[in-house]
Amino acid sequence: MAQRPIILGIVGDSAAGKTTLTRGIAQVLGEENVTVICTDDYHRYDRKQRAELGITALHPDCNYLDIVQQHLTLLRTGQPILKPVYNHSTGTFDPPEYVKPNKYVIVEGLLGYFTRGMRDSYDVKVYLAPPEHLRALWKIKRDTRKRGYTEEQVREELKKREPDSEAFIRPQRQWADVVVTFYPPQEGSNQDEVLLNARLVLRPTIPHPDFWQILNTRDNHLGSAIRLDLDRDMGKPVDVLQIDAHATASQVIELERMLCKEIPYLGKFCSLEGNPNIGQLIGTTGELLQSYPLALTQLLITYHMLKAAHIYQ
Repeated sequence: MAQRPIILGIVGDSAAGKTTLTRGIAQVLGEENVTVICTDDYHRYDRKQRAELGITALHPDCNYLDIVQQHLTLLRTGQPILKPVYNHSTGTFDPPEYVKPNKYVIVEGLLGYFTRGMRDSYDVKVYLAPPEHLRALWKIKRDTRKRGYTEEQVREELKKREPDSEAFIRPQRQWADVVVTFYPPQEGSNQDEVLLNARLVLRPTIPHPDFWQILNTRDNHLGSAIRLDLDRDMGKPVDVLQIDAHATASQVIELERMLCKEIPYLGKFCSLEGNPNIGQLIGTTGELLQSYPLALTQLLITYHMLKAAHIYQ
């Protein structure tokens, strides 16, 4: 099918960083070229009903997964959908909205890979897996500042959700092409959210850039800040790209240039100097900050989306 939308899936538990990563990739690709869908909108019950029924938003029975799968099929063929809208501020549903797919579609949420039909709809699948103590910290900050909860309420909700996280969310990691983990340089640390290492598990389900060749060139000055290791993930062999939190701008730009040389159609998305949106995030006080590990993560995912678009054009 010529010119069909390219669909990226970003799945992870609540407050794993899905929206931050989604927003950054959309900015890199150009927001006018991207349609963003959040599967939270497909909750079957509102907040009050969930409390009455004793069910969490993470449980498959609490979501219209059949409608998600149907809408993914429509989006993949370039057709519009009438998408439900869940309001996180009120815990209720707003009127549905008419959504037409752009050249790129990013679908982020909790259960995006739960069914075979959903998984088959994506060109690229990413799973976010931060350390649980860090995810809890992010959730407390987000839900108390943006959603009107108290810290005690958020901690209680985390306890209630843990069985469903273990049963339904984390197993979806196995379906991802790329597993992304941002974590503090020192174990157990809750340092500045920008100073986080990145660990990217690269599964052989899609062809990744030849990082072995890129990182082993004679003129490579990346040192130990950016390196490739062999490991196992869920029992299977994988490549792991490690990006140190203290990698410098010059090191990141050098790796980007190496990637550009290997992958010509990255084009204008390939330079931090040319695209200031790469690696940006909003700090806890609202200021714009830049993370180089996040920048390279966005660039790798952008590479895969552009490669898929190149194949289907």
